[in-house]
Amino acid sequence: MKTLSISTLTICGIEELPGNSAREVTHVLSVIDPDRAEIDAFGTYGEHHRVTLRFHDIIDPLPGQIMPTPEHVGEILNFGEGLRGTASGRVKGHLLVHCHMGISRSTAAMMTLMAQADAAEDEDALFARLREIRPQAWPNSVMIGFADEQLGRGGRLTQALRRHYAHQLEMQPKYRTWMNDLGRKREIEMGLIL
Repeated sequence: MKTLSISTLTICGIEELPGNSAREVTHVLSVIDPDRAEIDAFGTYGEHHRVTLRFHDIIDPLPGQIMPTPEHVGEILNFGEGLRGTASGRVKGHLLVHCHMGISRSTAAMMTLMAQADAAEDEDALFARLREIRPQAWPNSVMIGFADEQLGRGGRLTQALRRHYAHQLEMQPKYRTWMNDLGRKREIEMGLIL
């Protein structure tokens, strides 16, 4: 698996950012709420390339909140193209993708980048790799749907997401209550209907 032509992949939440400052991060994709203040932790990082996307972690429209859009996923794919374009000049690299908690938007973004980089890789294998990177991964289904379409995966990424949700519900039963409380019942149902 090529996995972005980067030697190290990290997914985390905002509170974990200070703990990654000494890990020679070369590339950062930040996915945060639109009204979130700039994150101070990056001031302690070495030189790195960073792209910030701002939208809420929702799967249905809510008043005053910004849904993930196809354009946001397009920006993630542009970021991935940039990684590919600079691969030959890089001896090693460390990509850090984060959102508020490192569970939903960031894992969907990382899955998008992995699926882009490894176009022939089986979707279930990609989700297994995602769980190795971030065991608590619960990717935002709207983002994965847009990635599936834009990458021409013909629904296979979304079907693998269902199996991933089923796996997570079995391994981490607390997600059923947690995601329901967050208004993500539809994603729970995706994992239960197999």
